Parts: sequence; structure tokens; C-alpha cells
Amino acid sequence: MEDYNFKAVGYFDGDGEDSRRSSSIFAELKHCCLELLQLFQNPNPKNHSNNSSSSSSAATSQLLQLLRRSPPSSLQPFFDYALFPLLLLLDAAVGCRASPKDDPDGSSLMSAVPKVPLLQVSDQVAEGVLDCLEELLTKCVLASVDQMVVILKKLTSGALLSPLEASEEFRVGIIKCFRALLLCLHCCTDEVCSCKQINDLPMLLGQKYPVSKSDSEPEQCLLAFLQSESASAAVGHWLSLLLKAADVEAARGHRGSATLRVEAFKTLRVLIAKVGNADALAFFLPGVICQIGKVLHMSKTMISGAAGSTKALEQAILSLAEFLSIVLKDDKNIPGLSEFQDNITVCHSSKEKSLVSFLDELRQLPSKIQDQGEVVVQNLSEAPQKSTSMPDIRKSGTVNLEGMRGTLRVNRSKDWIVSTSAHINKILSATFPLLACHPSKKVRQGILAAIQTLLVNCSYTLRESRLLLLECVCVLVCDDSEDVSSAAQAFFGYLFSSNREHLEHDFAAIFSRVIEKISHAVLGNDESMGLSHARKLLVVIYFSGPQFVAAHLLHSSVTAARFLDIFALCLSQNTIFAGSLDKLVTAKPPSAGYMHSIAEMKAIRDASSEGFESIETTKVPYPPKNLPSAYELPGMPPWFVYIGSQKLYKALAGVLRLVGLSLFADSRNEGSLSVIIDIPLGYLRKLISEIRTRQYSMESWESWYNRTGSGQLVRQASTAVCILNEMIYGLSDQAICTFRRMFQYSNLKWQEIEEYDADAYAQHCKHEQTVPDNKRSKARSHLIDSIGSVLHEYLSPELWTLPLDHTDSRLESYSGGGALTLHFFNDNAMLHQEIYLFLHFL
Repeated sequence: MEDYNFKAVGYFDGDGEDSRRSSSIFAELKHCCLELLQLFQNPNPKNHSNNSSSSSSAATSQLLQLLRRSPPSSLQPFFDYALFPLLLLLDAAVGCRASPKDDPDGSSLMSAVPKVPLLQVSDQVAEGVLDCLEELLTKCVLASVDQMVVILKKLTSGALLSPLEASEEFRVGIIKCFRALLLCLHCCTDEVCSCKQINDLPMLLGQKYPVSKSDSEPEQCLLAFLQSESASAAVGHWLSLLLKAADVEAARGHRGSATLRVEAFKTLRVLIAKVGNADALAFFLPGVICQIGKVLHMSKTMISGAAGSTKALEQAILSLAEFLSIVLKDDKNIPGLSEFQDNITVCHSSKEKSLVSFLDELRQLPSKIQDQGEVVVQNLSEAPQKSTSMPDIRKSGTVNLEGMRGTLRVNRSKDWIVSTSAHINKILSATFPLLACHPSKKVRQGILAAIQTLLVNCSYTLRESRLLLLECVCVLVCDDSEDVSSAAQAFFGYLFSSNREHLEHDFAAIFSRVIEKISHAVLGNDESMGLSHARKLLVVIYFSGPQFVAAHLLHSSVTAARFLDIFALCLSQNTIFAGSLDKLVTAKPPSAGYMHSIAEMKAIRDASSEGFESIETTKVPYPPKNLPSAYELPGMPPWFVYIGSQKLYKALAGVLRLVGLSLFADSRNEGSLSVIIDIPLGYLRKLISEIRTRQYSMESWESWYNRTGSGQLVRQASTAVCILNEMIYGLSDQAICTFRRMFQYSNLKWQEIEEYDADAYAQHCKHEQTVPDNKRSKARSHLIDSIGSVLHEYLSPELWTLPLDHTDSRLESYSGGGALTLHFFNDNAMLHQEIYLFLHFL
């Protein structure tokens, strides 16, 4: 230390203010460092009393304060001077905490060596040393590769300590020091250096860490060394250490540290970004992705403790996306994909034979290069027989360096990319849809950022996961948080502007996929996934426009009927009893369910016994709390409270409203709305026909109910009325304003959609111009015909003759009326209530 003092005095030559400040800083630094070095003069632990420990702690605190208030330019010349005692103390702190290796029989060679008493470094001193080291690495720049390797070795020894050996603060400090070490690595000035290949990831662009720079540069670029194969073992080791540290804390349950997990994943992201090279990271992709996938899987069941930390989960999601965006980036891997090559061939095809043959040669290049690599390996194996040394071969210009890759490098060929993408798709399919519905806003924001990174950078390499990622964005577009939904809508706007044709094709595929799944989710009593699928349909229909809806629903009567049947199944009263028994028991206690049904039936009996013979004197046979206000019409049907929440119903109803508006606004297929509404009207007509037949034959209600299964007919009619109400409500100003507010951040106008006022129906969403009179009259006529056909069935006298109670006068003339069940009357009342809601809305 004294020798360093004499060398450093030359730095203070001159009379400037900087020289005096540096001299003062060095004087304080020397005092603190000498106090720390005094601990090593006598390594006997018995001589280190509490006073000595407190003095050491005071020395580290004093050094930390000095480092924090000193500018980087004043600390850089004394970097080695301050680093030396800190590394000595860190080495001692790790040595006294590490568990000794088992050697019961004394067979080890080291057992004969006399043991030297270890310096006992307290937790307070050790943590203070790490704070000083982190501050020093934050403000100073490493001078050489050897210096970086020495620090890495010391930090690696500390990172290997288990929770039983070191405190939480010590292990967190080790991780922070490693992150500070990575952040002080910068690109060199050499334009052809490999460090220029590092891409600026979103995390690095938004970092709040102080960036230290120095006028002098090391002889060898440290970032280039970190990317080289010489550092691959260290990079892989630290990837494993960081993931292992996070996994250990999660396994400890409530004793685990959420802070350590967050710091571990943050440091993992910095390490990935600083390496930033696909060749250097590709070898570690399977292990890293599987471990992060384990973290994402764990989030489904662990909601508390370190494993349930939402901040750690967010960082894990971002680290996964950033790792994949480097290794599987399109422009780095697309030459090895045959599909992309085929696209190039199609785009640049020509009738000239020379061009075709040239493209054929290009298509065969990857296989030829691979064959050439095999020849190189064979030549290398035969090299000793030809008396050719390895350096001579490496100097040869004909040697393919790709064939000489070491064990920590992989050839990212077409087969490797396809296999890797398939495994990644399995992990994303099992985790991302659930994380898109996560209750934490931070997690949903992290998922959106990850999806944006993957879709922008890995659209071709992860093409199997493209639809899955787009589906998650659709869910986030309708997110309850305005911050999440606005960002997702803005991203959709970017996708539309950059690749509209492909996105429309993807939307068609998503529409077909989701239609197959939505009924299974609702019937399976999985409300979160049902809500997710409904939101996907809503976004796909809105952003695709009315012609998309017409093309999918008016393609044939079968497709339209199938679409409405799926929604009828989701909204049906029979869905109450769907799902597994375990889910039904846990979701709805039996006693509560029966008591609520009895309460509703009592409300029906206490209602007016006059029934619904006249619309003016009708009273809704339900408590006032079940009747939505005028601003919420048409509202959720009374039976849906046992199926799902208000949020799920709004999503399903939103799809039906948007379908109705799309069909009405479709200018190419006039009258398409009438074609669709005739399908649910068929259930009403069937019920009316059955009731009319009963009247003609003078059949009793009991006989009719038992013979025809009228309960099922009435329930189907109620569901059909619910669907019709929502589709007609979609034409109203309230529904249109709701869609505008929901998608106000998309910066897109609804493609070819025409929105009509309640008075003139003459405002176009895309261009503020008046619609021609003939078009306006056709729209008005279409609207009148559609609503008129619905009202004609709603006001049919047969529907209003359905009895609502045992005391109904229409039951007195028939024997056996008392045997009718309460469910029959309850179903009739709900049908009347749904019709009444529509009439009240008009």
C-alpha cells in the first residue's frame, strides 16, 4: 500500500482544484484501506474482539460514504488501491462461511497440511464490504481482462454459499456486485469489434443505473471477451447460479427472500443483454428456458411467499423474452429456414434458366456448408498423420471455422431452430394465456412487453407461437387497466401499419380457434379462460371489420347457426350444472344455491297473479335488485348469476353486440342482419307453435309440460331472447359509444364500418360525410324490418299465456295443475322478464 502511495503522488502534480480534491480523496481512502488491512496482520480469531469488529464496521461505513460522495473521475486512478482490501475481506468472509469438505478418513492430501485459523468476518462487516465493492464497480471501469477474472472468481465463491451459510443481505450483495460489474462493461471504439453486435434491449434503454465511463480503454475489449468462447464457461456458470438462487428462495416458501429473487432475475437480464450474442447464448437456451418455464408454471399455484412475488415473476417473463429475442432473432437465423428461402424464391422467380439455377444453388448452400464442416473435421482427425500442426491448419484460409466449434457452441441449423421452437411453444402455451389474465397489473404489463419483443424480433423463428402471442395481446387489449389496454391497442396499431395482410390472416385463424374453445371453457366452469376467449373474439371482430364477420357467418347457414349455437350454449341456463363436480362444489356451496333459488321462487309467488295479459299492467316477478337500470339495458339475464360474473357476461354480450352492428353496417350484403336473427327467432317460433297446438287440442299444462319437455323449449327461447336483445342493442348509440371508449387508444378506425345516429343513421366512422339518401333509406328499412320481426314474435299472445304461479286462473280449468313444478313457473317468469327488458329498452 505504501508503494502505491508513492506511485499515486504523481497524479497530484499541479496546483489545480482537481489535484487538491484528488489529494484529499486519496488521503481519506488510504486511511480507510489501511484500517481494513490491519485485520489481516493477525489472523487469530481470538484476538478479534467486539471492539475490533465494530472498528472494522466503522471503517467500511466510512469508506462507503467516501465512495458515494466522490466523483468517478477522482476514484478511477485509485481503483486498484481501493479494490485490494475489499477483495481480501470478501475472500475471508466467504472462507469463514463456506462449509468444510467432508474428509472423515483423512485420505485427502490437504488433510496433512496444518490448518491456518480463518479470519472471522462478521455479517455487518461482510455486508459493508459488498456495499463498498458495488459502489466502486458502479463508478469505476475495469482496466483489463485479468482484473475482471479476479473479481469474477471472488464473486463466484460468494454466490455458491447456501442460505444456511450466508445471510440474505450477503447473498443479495453478491448479486448486486456482479450486476455492477456487468454494467461497467462498455463497447470499445473499434468499429469491427464483436461488441458492436449487441442490441439495445428495452431493459437497457430504460435502466436507471449510473453509467461509468473512462477516457482510457483496456487493451482487450471486455465485452468481446465476455462473448468469446473463453468466457462461455463463466457465463454459463453465472446463468446457472442466478437461476439456482431464485429457485432456492422459492423452494424455501415463506422463509424465502422475494428481494433476492427480484435481484437475481434483474441481474440475469443484464447478463443476457451484455453477452448479447446468439452464438454465445444458444448453447444455454434449453437450460435457461426450462428453468424460467418452471418459474412461470409455479406462479399458477404459488400466490404467497418468495415464489408468489409479482416483481420476480415480471422480471422472469422479461428475461425469457430477451433471451429468446437474442438467440432466435429472425435476421440472425432466417437464412437457415427453408420456408423463408422458398418465399425469396417465389418473390424473385424468373423465366430465365440461369436465375433458377442460381437460386437452386443458393438453396443448397446450408447443406453444402454443413458437409464442408464434416470434411474439415475429418481432415483435422487425419492431421497428425500428415504431420500438420493445429496452428497451421487454423491459419489456412480454406478451413471452415464453423466446423471447429467447441462444446459450448451449437450450430443453429434449421433442424435445431424447428426443434427448439417446438419446445418453446409448449412452454409458452402452458403459461402465457394464464399470465395474460394474472391479477397483478405488473405481471400483465410484463407479458405485454415480452410479447411485443417476441413478435417484433422472432416472428419467423417462433411462427408456431405467433397465434398464441396474438391471442394474448387480444386479451390485454380489453384489460381492466387503462395502462395495459392502451399499450396493447397501440401495439396492434403498429402491427396493422407494418403487416396488415398477415395480421388479417392471423385473425381469421384466431377466430376459428377461439370458437372451438369458448364453449368448453364456459361449460368447464373456467371463468377466467372463458372471459379470455370472449375478449379475443371481441378484439378480432372489432379490428377486422364487418366484412370479416359477414365472410365467416354468411358463408353458409351452417356456420351462422353453429356460431349462434355456441353462444346459446354459453348463455344457456343448463350451463349452471356444467363443469366438474369438484369445481361446482368449491365454487358454489349447495346450501347457498338452493336458498337463493327458493328466494326467487317466493318472489314470483308474491308478484301480481294477473300475469302478463297486458303489457301496461305487467310487473316484473323479481326483486328490484335483479332489474338493471335503464343505463345498463338490456342487462344480464337472471340465471347467469349462477354461471359466471358480470364481467364474463359483458364480454360475451359485447361479441353479440358487435356482430349485430357488423352485419347491419355491412354494405356488401344487405339484409344480412335479418338472416342471422332468424336463427334464434326459430326457437321462439317453435315454442309459440307448441303452445298454439296445446290451445287447439285443449290440453292441460301438466300434460303439455310432461309430453313435450316444455321446460327445455322455454329455456331455449329465453336464451334466444337474450341473444336477440344483445344483437339489437349493438345498433344503439350507447353500444357504439362503449366500443369507442374501449378501443380509443388503437389509433385505428373500424375498417369499413358505418355507425348510424339514433335519428339520421348518417354518420360514417371513417369519413365524416353524409350518407346518400338512398343508402340511408335502405338502412332505415333494414333496421325497421329487423326490429319488426323481433317484436312480432315477442308480442305473440301465446308467449304471455304461460302461467307464472299455481294460483294462475288459467290453471283452474285443468286438473292436475298443482303437480307442476316451481321450475316451470320460474322458467316462464325469466322468459317474460327478458322480453320485458327489450320492450323497456325500446
